[in-house]
Amino acid sequence: MPSPQQARAQASAITVGKTAPEAGASPTSQLRELFDGPRLSPGHRRIAQYLIEHITEAAFLSITDLAERVGVSQPSVTRFAGAVGFSGYPALREKLQSIALGALGSPSTPAEQRANELQAAVDAEIENLENLRRDFADPDQVIRIGRALSDSTPLTVMGLRISASLAEYFAYGARRIHPDVRLVTRGGTVAYDAMLQSREAGGTWVLAFGMPRHAQESLTAVRVARSAGLKVALITDLGLGPLADEADVVFATGTGSRLVFDSYAAPGLMAAALLQAMTDADPERTQARLEEYEQIADQHQFFLKD
Repeated sequence: MPSPQQARAQASAITVGKTAPEAGASPTSQLRELFDGPRLSPGHRRIAQYLIEHITEAAFLSITDLAERVGVSQPSVTRFAGAVGFSGYPALREKLQSIALGALGSPSTPAEQRANELQAAVDAEIENLENLRRDFADPDQVIRIGRALSDSTPLTVMGLRISASLAEYFAYGARRIHPDVRLVTRGGTVAYDAMLQSREAGGTWVLAFGMPRHAQESLTAVRVARSAGLKVALITDLGLGPLADEADVVFATGTGSRLVFDSYAAPGLMAAALLQAMTDADPERTQARLEEYEQIADQHQFFLKD
């Protein structure tokens, strides 16, 4: 009789090659898709970030007003439009207006209009999860990276400062199904040593978490990993910026920012999805390791009897 966790591992396998039909993507998802492709300069990233955060207003600004709001020059806005694939700012603004009008065409419900700050925080996280659900309509990248993480022995998981809790969650789960998971939650030379040792031991991938505020030491550690020959998969809040530029693969998921400290419903689910993809990548190893763990847990009474 499989344990509940083993049964879940079997029953929740990701369906390969199946793309579910979905409703139109949210404005945030559309803008991320628009801006995530090219490598943008710091000034261009500021423009992209402003447009994502203020789309319903920014889409109708003149080039002069947008440049002033962001704090860049008008030529910088023009170059940004070209960098993301448009002939100029008028063509970009036309695209932004179509996205903004789609957002304005979806009015909030009376319940949302009456929401207090805590309810508004929940509403924002629900939107983040809905965006992630749309991204999961095509699970191929999750499956591919889950397989790569599964094959990397050792597998390094890194999260510094506020990102440490997400890294610890992922590493805890990954250790149940992977023989050698190395957790890095301290920066500086400690992180450097871990990256170098992981590569020398045969590791090929690092899974890094980079939540705002993005730490300089995280960027440095990712660069060290890349220079050592490791590939980096990054779970972060936005597929733009120095961290994303250094990663081989970026999973951008929204974070809840309505309260004093951010909340991480969507990044947590993204981490769980990669864990699921790892279990699917080597089901025989998964089952063997879960069975062994259950025996040890029973022997030493790790858990209370329900």
